[in-house]
Amino acid sequence: MIDIDAFFASFNPDPNLIVQCRDAAGCALWQPIIWAALVLFVFVTGFAYSTLLERRVLALFQHRVGPNRVGPGGFLQPAADGVKLVFKEDIVPAQAYYPVWLIAPVLKTLPTLILVAVIPLGPDLLIPWFDGFWYQVPLSLVDINVAVLWVLAITSIGTYGVVLAGWASNNKYAMLGGLRAASQMISYELSLGLSMVVPILIVGSMSIVDIVNGQANPPILGWFVFQNPLAAAILFVGFLAEVNRSPFDLPEAEQELTQGYMTEYSGMKFALFMMAEYLGMIGTSLVLASLFLGGFHLALVDSAPILGPLVLIGKVVALLVFQIWIRATLPRIRYDRLMTFGWKVMLPLSLLSVMWTAVSLYVGDTFGTSTAYGVAAGIFFLIVVVGSYVYLTRSGQVKLHAADETVVQDEEIEDDPMVTGARGGIGYGLLQILGGVIAIPFLLVGFTIKMLEGVEAMGRTPAEEEALAAEEQAKQLPAQGSGTD
Repeated sequence: MIDIDAFFASFNPDPNLIVQCRDAAGCALWQPIIWAALVLFVFVTGFAYSTLLERRVLALFQHRVGPNRVGPGGFLQPAADGVKLVFKEDIVPAQAYYPVWLIAPVLKTLPTLILVAVIPLGPDLLIPWFDGFWYQVPLSLVDINVAVLWVLAITSIGTYGVVLAGWASNNKYAMLGGLRAASQMISYELSLGLSMVVPILIVGSMSIVDIVNGQANPPILGWFVFQNPLAAAILFVGFLAEVNRSPFDLPEAEQELTQGYMTEYSGMKFALFMMAEYLGMIGTSLVLASLFLGGFHLALVDSAPILGPLVLIGKVVALLVFQIWIRATLPRIRYDRLMTFGWKVMLPLSLLSVMWTAVSLYVGDTFGTSTAYGVAAGIFFLIVVVGSYVYLTRSGQVKLHAADETVVQDEEIEDDPMVTGARGGIGYGLLQILGGVIAIPFLLVGFTIKMLEGVEAMGRTPAEEEALAAEEQAKQLPAQGSGTD
């Protein structure tokens, strides 16, 4: 008979036998190598089956069957697609700038792979070894104190691959797709970065490990999505635009640009772009789950740490299904509306979300209780909900025409501020305040330069003043002989 109590007691070693992995030379050397290889294998495999997940979920929404022929239930369909792409003909455009055209898919794909380096996939595990010690091994490649900045920097690099692919292809549709990707990235990167400020403010650290651990207690209710749902929603929408997912897939709009920046790519180079999109979906889902959904934390993870990676994978799959759901239901919006939404809606709301958390934390620190923080956050939540309801209902109001009682809109499309760009509303006011704050350093620099020039003029001798005046007069005289008779 197996002694159950003795079996579980064997997993609670003597604290004197526990060694931190980073303090042991062998473990510190091999843990990053083995962990990177394992995560890379799981990540790439996850990309392959996320394509199958999308095809099956879209088929469910559209009342189709989906892939079900290759392997049991279509489970080997990603392998068949990979073999097909390997043997596809690789066509190179005649006038393409080949070195840049060749490296662009790599620039798009690599950042999505190294994004996972700072994401903790689970709590530290105690692993026994043959020397009689237990090694505490972290389930992350590296824990840096600026991990959020790392995420922002890495996700921005992928845009270079898109822009360079469009430019180097010598194709007008590809070039338009690259330009769209650049402008789209600029408009949504600001909102995306501001939404990431919220968990940094709450925890007081840029380390994603610290942010995940800050959501451990209380279970589920301690997740930051409940403390600031507006920031979580903005981050999700920003990530959709970052990876060019519907309805923000304008850089590769098939109806307008053939395939956008990917028009002149085929074979494995096209597969790299497709791989980058799905890896980006997985990577951004990992970041969103870590920053706002508690990461690997759930009820049973504290007592069974081995469940941490499974919990995180479950959250990522749920976010992937939600992204696919959005693609199945929402149409692609017009490009000018896309830019308007990014600058006039997303940016003011992201500033509001930062103010939401900052004021709530200040109130909580002032009164020294978490209750005050919760009350302040709840007041902001009510303000956002009521304001959104009032705005959306007023913008959608209809009225009866006095003559024939036909239903007409309150505002004609020609008078819509989203179309005309009218200067008004809280969003325009917030942008003006932000512009004024940004302009202050430039005004100070200009004032300082003028002041230094005045100090320098006070120390000139009369001879220097005469020489400077003669030089200025010579500059103002018109050039002799340059005119025509």
